[in-house]
Amino acid sequence: MSIKSFNKILIANRGEIAVRIMKTVKKLGISSVAIYSEVDVDSYHVRYADEAFCIGDQELNETYLNVEKIISVALKSGCDAIHPGYGFLSESPTLVDACNKAGITFIGPTIEAITLMGNKIEARSFVKKTGVPMTEGITGDTEYLIKNANKIKYPILVKAAAGGGGKGMRIVTDPKKLREILETTSREALNYFGDGTIYIEKYIEEPRHIEFQVIGDNYGNVIHIFERECTIQRRYQKIIEESPSPTLTEAVRNKMGKSAVDIAKRVGYNSVGTIEFLVDNDLNFYFLEMNTRIQVEHPVTELVTGIDLVEEQIYVAAGNKLRLKQEEIKQLGSAIESRIYAEDPANNFLPNPGLINLLLFPEGENIRIDSSIDRASIVHSFFDPMISKVIVWGKTRDKAIELSIKSLEKFIIHGIKTNIPFLINVLAHDTFRKNKLSTKFCDEHINDILNQAIIAKKKMGYEIPIISLALYTLNNCEVKNNDSTWDTIGYWRNTMNVSFECDENEVSLEILSLRPTEKIFAFNNKSLKIYDPHISKNKVEFKLNNTLYTAFISADLNGAYDISINGSIFKVKRNDILFLGADYNHSNDDEEGSLFAPMPGKVIKVNVKKGDKVSRGKVLLVVEAMKMENNIIASQNAIVDKVSVNEGEMVDTNVQLIVLEEIK
Repeated sequence: MSIKSFNKILIANRGEIAVRIMKTVKKLGISSVAIYSEVDVDSYHVRYADEAFCIGDQELNETYLNVEKIISVALKSGCDAIHPGYGFLSESPTLVDACNKAGITFIGPTIEAITLMGNKIEARSFVKKTGVPMTEGITGDTEYLIKNANKIKYPILVKAAAGGGGKGMRIVTDPKKLREILETTSREALNYFGDGTIYIEKYIEEPRHIEFQVIGDNYGNVIHIFERECTIQRRYQKIIEESPSPTLTEAVRNKMGKSAVDIAKRVGYNSVGTIEFLVDNDLNFYFLEMNTRIQVEHPVTELVTGIDLVEEQIYVAAGNKLRLKQEEIKQLGSAIESRIYAEDPANNFLPNPGLINLLLFPEGENIRIDSSIDRASIVHSFFDPMISKVIVWGKTRDKAIELSIKSLEKFIIHGIKTNIPFLINVLAHDTFRKNKLSTKFCDEHINDILNQAIIAKKKMGYEIPIISLALYTLNNCEVKNNDSTWDTIGYWRNTMNVSFECDENEVSLEILSLRPTEKIFAFNNKSLKIYDPHISKNKVEFKLNNTLYTAFISADLNGAYDISINGSIFKVKRNDILFLGADYNHSNDDEEGSLFAPMPGKVIKVNVKKGDKVSRGKVLLVVEAMKMENNIIASQNAIVDKVSVNEGEMVDTNVQLIVLEEIK
């Protein structure tokens, strides 16, 4: 019997998942087609594809969410299948219907499965009939939910019926805040999923988040490919996942696997998907939802089972019978995935889009990188802030943790803030290592985790990054075009002091000797002998006190340098260099009482007008960036003196939004 396949597949997505799918498509000898918006014209997925077609400017409704344009490109380019990846249209019945009408295979489940399981209210009702346990919940409009919420003991969870990926979900502990949270969640759900329907359910206090990977074919065969634990989350979005779960016993694992397969079979599931559960402290599990698509964290399953899930998904979509047998699938070793986001954990995980001026990936055995970028480039505010994933495999969980930390320390991103130091300190945290976790881990330990990053920098001290920059800039062509005291007078003097700024602290370094194999500096009256310095592009290695240091260095647009050492990033500037660069200060709009955009984004709601009196904590505007709503609030009781923006307006970083006049 011959194996059925496709000739050409359009990937209706962008970023790392598009590239990841294309890699398997090429491995199978199938041509790949990319779509892109104009802001993505030079993106990795566009350059990686065999063919690429621009379908619009930047608005999602005109590009990655535009079914008509996607189908048109697929037909024009001769594609016989479309893979939706995750997010965007991956769970869209509209896209499936359009594919069916156009005679194009949708690489995913049936329209019936997507419709049933895509609506969380209908999915709960369906699964309840199977006998799989779930938390109690209430459905209805806003007024009905407010009236009946007290039937469930607080805290409760407000969720979008069409939600997914951690979006459209909020915990309510205070009944007085229920209305506001219901309205905000509904608006967010309508914006992201095109459906503002919401419901409430009981919130489990210290849950684990564990999901089972399932796959089915068109002949009624369904199996599971074991579980992933996704308990480490921030803002209800996963940031670290692992397989196997260190929490489950073999008995509970088998029981959950059987429940997952039972649900998928009853749905008539015929693709790759995930059944998600919450697990309490007593290992009781409750159905949460089904995701009818490939998921961000699928690589950890691939590393412990050796199965290419995208390949199997394509295989069954082409009309082949499932070739995997349940009894043949084994978990070997341990895999951990760390998601890298363009965000600032110290500032409430605020998205931090912008220009990356240095990008270096970790390399080595058992390290896998799935990334939306392959070189220094701009991270736009229009899309989700996740830019890369580091996935590692180890013989044991402890070995996988250690390799994850080492890999993240060597993952260098300069120019924007990322959560890399945060991830390192989560993985190194004693509570994580001992698996004493719940989905509230990040909330409960946020200060401790952030402080560990500060402690690590203090422990290293300023001398290491300063010495690194001194070595790097000695006779380095990168600074030759600037006015440097060192270049003017040469290095003929026996000693000289050079002033630096390190993380906004002014310090000095004394140069005592500059021999080729040995450099001697003095810092805080302490002599420091540097041996075997090796300097290359963006990198310095040297020995100090029998310790080998490796520093990764890049210059920013303002004449300062980002220096990464062991996962910590220092901002260092040589004060003897005159930099004639751009001035990024505010213009004359920098008025007292002004509130500015914290990042590039879109104003989606303006709650006030000139002359309004506002109280401290009042939400004045809502700016959407990287699929996240960011409330601009009043820090004091005030009168609105000026509103500088309108709803629907795109704003850049530090654009004035509103001016408040303090009430005396």
